[in-house]
Amino acid sequence: MSADTVTIIVSAIGIVLTLGASLFAAGAWMIRRIDERLGTVDHRLSARIDTVEEKLGARIDTVEEKLGARIDAVAADVTDLKIAVARLEGPPRRLLVSGS
Repeated sequence: MSADTVTIIVSAIGIVLTLGASLFAAGAWMIRRIDERLGTVDHRLSARIDTVEEKLGARIDTVEEKLGARIDAVAADVTDLKIAVARLEGPPRRLLVSGS
């Protein structure tokens, strides 16, 4: 092999190593940046989710109380209705027995 061929091969290996190292460094830098941004977004998102969860819990509790009151009112109305219907019907009729 001539000196020119060896020089070209060594230069090609150097270029490949340089490009590989720079791509590795760029990838590591991008991953680090993405991790930092995701960490920031994660904290903000967690705070928002906690706020929404508290608001939703409060609304559900309010709805549960209102619904419980309405169900109790309906139960009282049904009981009153049963009593009213029983009064209209009166006591059960008995068969007339002829006295012989």
